[in-house]
Amino acid sequence: MPIAVLLVGGLGTRLRSVISERPKALAPIGDTPFLKLVLLELKSQGIQRVVLCTGHFAEQIEEEFGNGSQLGIEIEYSRELQPLGTGGAVKLAEKYLANCSEFIVLNGDSFLELEFKAFVRVHRENRATATVALRRVSNAARYGTVEVDKDGKVRSFREKLGVKEPGIINGGVYIFEREVLGEMPEGVLSLEKDVLPKLIVQNVRGFQTNGLFIDIGTPEDYAKAQLLLKRNSDVQNANVD
Repeated sequence: MPIAVLLVGGLGTRLRSVISERPKALAPIGDTPFLKLVLLELKSQGIQRVVLCTGHFAEQIEEEFGNGSQLGIEIEYSRELQPLGTGGAVKLAEKYLANCSEFIVLNGDSFLELEFKAFVRVHRENRATATVALRRVSNAARYGTVEVDKDGKVRSFREKLGVKEPGIINGGVYIFEREVLGEMPEGVLSLEKDVLPKLIVQNVRGFQTNGLFIDIGTPEDYAKAQLLLKRNSDVQNANVD
């Protein structure tokens, strides 16, 4: 499986009424940090090497997970000294991806249930430059939507309009070919606004899943994230059985 790059450097401004002295990625779900549940999910799907792109409260994340040995995975850290955006954080981590032909990127404040082996297979079979995990939701007001043709090729990324209607959204999980890094300038950069729209002229594919989707970016959705704790427990019990 490819290496996974997790974007966990966000300021978490919308969650400060709930958590104020820790990074959003360490928001507790029960007694377990949200990021730990994500890392355990990646491990269960065969991902063994992870780069955590840290920023805000970076020391807390590094202290919590160390080199990943306690979780049975390998963790490295790419720390930004100032906010660089999602694309800038990935570009900063380029040195950790030197020997990779492709890599996975995940937003650290959301969880999307998907089958990673199938996700990678679709990316490779289509020889895509990038593949985006997609999820249909009943209310897409908070999210930008994605237009995909009948063959699964992404035609456009649309900015969020705040309209309460169903739509296909970007689930915050991607696979990129390594050469994409060479097209990304250093500095502040957004994957969603600056990188992906420019790649459409090449070959960006969509991979739609109907699995559990949780975004802990707001107090309301953070409260719903207890579902993830139950799912993780069910997965571990199934593995034991």
